[in-house]
Parts: sequence; C-alpha cells; structure tokens
Amino acid sequence: MPIIKFENVIKSYRFGENELVVLHGISVSIEKGEFVCIMGPSGSGKSTFMNIVGCLDTPTSGKYYLEGIDVSTMDVNKLAEIRNKKIGFVFQQFNLLPRATALENVELPLIYAGASSKERKQRALHMLEAVGLKERAHHYPRQLSGGQQQRVAIARALINNPSIIFADEPTGNLDSKASVEIMEIFKNLNEDQGLTTIIVTHEPDIAEFGKRQIRFLDGKIISDTKS
Repeated sequence: MPIIKFENVIKSYRFGENELVVLHGISVSIEKGEFVCIMGPSGSGKSTFMNIVGCLDTPTSGKYYLEGIDVSTMDVNKLAEIRNKKIGFVFQQFNLLPRATALENVELPLIYAGASSKERKQRALHMLEAVGLKERAHHYPRQLSGGQQQRVAIARALINNPSIIFADEPTGNLDSKASVEIMEIFKNLNEDQGLTTIIVTHEPDIAEFGKRQIRFLDGKIISDTKS
C-alpha cells in the first residue's frame, strides 16, 4: 500500500466569477521509504501539491490517501491531528524561536503532545545528537550558523517520530557546503531509518540526492523518473 496516493486530484481557487485551476487531475503514488524530490518553476503547482500532501490544504475534487486513509475531506481539526502525528516539516527559513535554545526549539512539538519535562529533554538531546549538534544544545539560534540552525529544525521535525518528512527548499538559505551536509542528513535518515522523505527544490544538484524526481509544470506532472 502506498504511503501517499493521489487519485485525479484537482485544486482550484475562485476569485469572484473567475476560477484558477492550479492542479489538473494529479494521479501519483509514493511508496513508504522512498526519497522523492519535487521540482518545477514558480507557479507550476508543486507548492500546492505539497500543501495537500502535508495536510495543510484539501483537494477541490479527487482523492488523497495517506497511509490508506482518505484525508481529502477531513476538517481542519482532523488534518491538524494527522499533521502532528505523521508529518515532520522542514522549511527554508528554519522557523526557530530566537529566544529559545536549540534544545528548547526541538522540544516544542513534545510540549503540544503533552510529554513530561524529563521525556522532552531526553528525546530532544537524542535528536540533536542524531544531527550532530548535541554539544550546541544550549546555544541560541543567533549563535548557530545557517547549517546548524537547519539541523535543529530537522531534529525538531523528527521529534514525534513522523511517518514522512517534508522539506520545502531546505537548502535555499545555505551555502553549497552546508547544503550538501544537510542533504546528507536527509539521505542517511532515508537509508538508515527508512524514513519517507519528500523535498521540494529548484536546484538540480540537490534533486540528485533523491532516488526519484517528479517535475511539475502548469499544474501537471510532466516527468517522473527514478535514479
């Protein structure tokens, strides 16, 4: 059973009497444990696709199954519950709290999950160690390089043991050395832990880290290749 399955998904937005169709009948499946890179120019539909995959939006029509569950018609509360349990997000801007330490930033999702203080600290330290940043646990974001901040963001995304990790342009604010280091972390997570990994990027060299590349153009998938 695919972890992600789209069946003829259409997404459109209404502006008065006008309708803008952003996704034109997308049908695609992603298997558990795949490493997929989503590519395409601005306005191609890749961000809308990712928003639906990440349960941040719903299709106008068609079906989206996540781990075999039809989530395409769920309300916002159910979608939020699915997101918190099954999906880890990593963004281009890091989205760290500036007045919280690396450890405290990683702990955040566990606070919402109701974990005890002791459990939060233990799990957060373990995740920071997994991304090579345990010795920086008590540093603030301003004391960390861009690459280190993104590692903290990855640790935070992993803290609830998600089924899928989504990264939207995760190397967009990093230099080439830090970009490769971050992509190696994703590669290791995928290969060592079998974590389903989906990354949006416009950089061909970054997309090469994926084992599958899906390209969007004008709201349609124009190529789907495995490397």
